[in-house]
Amino acid sequence: MDTKKLKEAIIKSIDADSKRLIELSLKIHDNPELGFQEVKAAGWLTEYLKKNGFSIECGIARLDTAFRATYGEGRPAIAILAEYDALAGMGHGCGHNIICTAAVAAGVAAKKAVDELGGSVHVIGTPGEEGGGGKVFMAERGAFKNLDVAMITHPEIADFATTKALACQTLDIEFFGKSAHAAASPELGINALEAMLLSFASINSLRQHIRGTARIHGIITDGGKASNIVPEHSAGSFIVRAMENDYLDELKEKVLNCFAGAATGTGARMEYKWGERYDSLRNNVTLAKLHIKNMQALGRNMKLESPDTAFGSTDMGNVSQIVPSIHPFIAIADRGTLIHSTEFAGAAASERGMKSLLDAAKGMAMTAADLLSNPDILAKIKEEFENDK
Repeated sequence: MDTKKLKEAIIKSIDADSKRLIELSLKIHDNPELGFQEVKAAGWLTEYLKKNGFSIECGIARLDTAFRATYGEGRPAIAILAEYDALAGMGHGCGHNIICTAAVAAGVAAKKAVDELGGSVHVIGTPGEEGGGGKVFMAERGAFKNLDVAMITHPEIADFATTKALACQTLDIEFFGKSAHAAASPELGINALEAMLLSFASINSLRQHIRGTARIHGIITDGGKASNIVPEHSAGSFIVRAMENDYLDELKEKVLNCFAGAATGTGARMEYKWGERYDSLRNNVTLAKLHIKNMQALGRNMKLESPDTAFGSTDMGNVSQIVPSIHPFIAIADRGTLIHSTEFAGAAASERGMKSLLDAAKGMAMTAADLLSNPDILAKIKEEFENDK
């Protein structure tokens, strides 16, 4: 079977199973689970894959709701990644029900390419993307080794194949002071809240002198217990972001100095903890252009780059440092609809959202067929990846 006929068979297979796929996506949408608690979603996804001939490994990388489903053997090894965690208080306001269902649908459809051409397809379930950094842990624990390519498709308000995702790291800060009566004996206290407020002022000054693509933002999570008591404790949660991994390291030091200076100035004791680090996203343009051709063949007007300059972060960045990767986006809502909103959660269960789900699955499965059938294009993808290091 030539590649054209193989792709036609892939499209037909997804269309034939579209009812079950939509039911699966809507079931996950109606049962939102927070990061690392996605027991139902992981169970339903692996059940679908097992019924379609995949071998299943649950709890990989020491994460209970992570999984690997494999069909075929050896190389090339094509990975399609799934996210299925929801947002607190908002359900699937990021459309992860579409991401995971498109991934399993693409994996099952790509079986036809594996049967015809050899190699293997791996659907990898990655929990806790929404601030939990599931892929960070999985990358550190070897879950993405021995792969040739990794793909994931995310819902958006436009179709595009590459994006700028910032490296970022969370920072939890605490200041410890000394309580005292705010009116009777304020001179006996050490104001931990004042240390936090001074830190914010220092960070605001720092923002004037950082690169335009860098970001620093945070909130106060504890500012004291009563207005007539000098706060003996304050706490905050912050995120530091940068386009370049090395500049993130530089910026982290400067941010930490803002807090250290406030501690010195007030006499409060500071404690801090850096959280999971998301690396910047490395877009493999050769792979992205291959994927675009397949999406355009489906009638999607997919572009190479994002139509706007918005920046975010994703733990897919950590995967892209290990294996050639793409993180394309597919429209499920009109421009002006905000991701991480109730409106976007509604779009993730809409008729348009389900149509995009099926197109995303077809595009990734067709791209897998190209990779398995064309050693030369896979070599070019790997060459770009090595040169880009």
